Amino acid sequence: MAVAIVSKQLRKTDIKKRLTIPSKSLKDFPSLAGKHKETFKARDDSGRTWKFQIYTRKRNRYLKPVLTRGWLDFVRAKEVAIGDKVEFYKEEKEQGEAVMYRVLVVREVKIFGYVHHKSI
Repeated sequence: MAVAIVSKQLRKTDIKKRLTIPSKSLKDFPSLAGKHKETFKARDDSGRTWKFQIYTRKRNRYLKPVLTRGWLDFVRAKEVAIGDKVEFYKEEKEQGEAVMYRVLVVREVKIFGYVHHKSI
């Protein structure tokens, strides 16, 4: 079963520099365990696996987690635009199995006045 851990409408900074994610979502990503960065993999809806780095500030109570490495490659490959929504899911696994993450980009498409959501 997949559990949504981040759902965010993207802004200019998110597609030009890095993706900021809510601090409350940090607990659902791989444990930083005293470190300020960690790499994880996420699969998109086409089955391609992407490698991202989650990063937090080194010396600050407000961690401000961001996705750095791998994020801009993903944005370019998927042709992500301002206003698109990115969603990360955590796949719940049986005990002892590795956790897998999923990443989706959803774009609103208006056709004859109707709004449709398309995964890209």
